[in-house]
Parts: sequence; C-alpha cells; structure tokens
Amino acid sequence: MALDFASTNFTHHFLIAMPGLDDEPFVRSVVYMCEHSERGALGLVINKPSEISLKSLFDKVELPLRRDDLSLAPVYQGGPVQTERGFVLHESMMPGSEAVYASTMVIPGGLEMTTSKDVLEALSTGAGPRKVFVSLGYSAWGEGQLEAEISDNSWLTVAADPTVIFDTPVEQRYERALLLLGLQSWMLSSEAGHA
Repeated sequence: MALDFASTNFTHHFLIAMPGLDDEPFVRSVVYMCEHSERGALGLVINKPSEISLKSLFDKVELPLRRDDLSLAPVYQGGPVQTERGFVLHESMMPGSEAVYASTMVIPGGLEMTTSKDVLEALSTGAGPRKVFVSLGYSAWGEGQLEAEISDNSWLTVAADPTVIFDTPVEQRYERALLLLGLQSWMLSSEAGHA
C-alpha cells in the first residue's frame, strides 16, 4: 500500500536505514530531510564522515578558518548526488526572519541549509552560525520514490532532533536517532513485515 503524501510530509524528519537496506551509501545511515514535497525529497546523510576535515576544505577554497571549534570537524558525505558541491546545515541565524545568506533553504523546525559560499566566508572570519554541519553531496528521491521505499520497509521515520546532528558524536547518531522511536538496533529485523 502506497503512503498518502498529504499525511506524510517528512521535512525536518530523520530517515533511519533499516538493516535490510544494503545500498551504499545508505547502510546504517541517518538522513536529515531538508525538503519533501509531492515532487520528491532532498536530505543529507548525517552520520557518514569523509576523510576531509573542515580545515582542509577551507584551505581548498582558499579561505582561512578562524573557528577553532570547527577546524578538526569532518566534512560529511551527504549523499551520492553532486558530491563535489557543498551543503551547510546550520541553526537559523535569526529565528523567524529571512535567511541571511544568498542561497539558503529555510527548513520548518528552525534549521537552514545554505549552498552559497557566503556562509563559508562568514565562518572564515570567526562569525557565522554557531552550530554547523557541512557535507559534500546530498541524497535525493524522485516523485513517489521515498514513499515507496518507506512502504518497502527500507526506512524508519521520526521527527528530527537537532541535537543528534550537532551535539552527538558521529558514531552514536544511528542509535540516538533510533532512541527517538524508543528502539535499539538489536530490535530491528531485515525482514519486512506487512499485514
């Protein structure tokens, strides 16, 4: 049975990969959903760090990084689409107001995703958003694709908790997201059950 879109908007939710999902890069992944509409969905995998640090990313784009709290932070593998493009997920700079940066998607729930270089320039001066998550690439689903995958028992969904993104060590994010549902990974089966 297909999910009815009107009752299942997953913007500002986590998708949590079920054990049966063995499609890289989504094995044991947690995806933060930035946008979900009838046309499709866009999200960022929040628990797959790359080998690149934020400091080396800033060096590559020829900007200094004057935020000691971020220099050792990894750049994440946000998904398999446009893996050379940067995405910065961050707290709203001015809650209830317009986005501060040139290319920012305001996500209901208090977060923003910026793809323009001006957010990196702000961070390079020591300013910018206090809490940031930087990825290369994103995850995308076409019309009806995400709903079909959820129906096929590939994903669990739960309302997002930003502390999982910004305050939880990466190796604990999968389990912490499951705890939002009152689950632990040992409770999950790779077998789909449909009544």
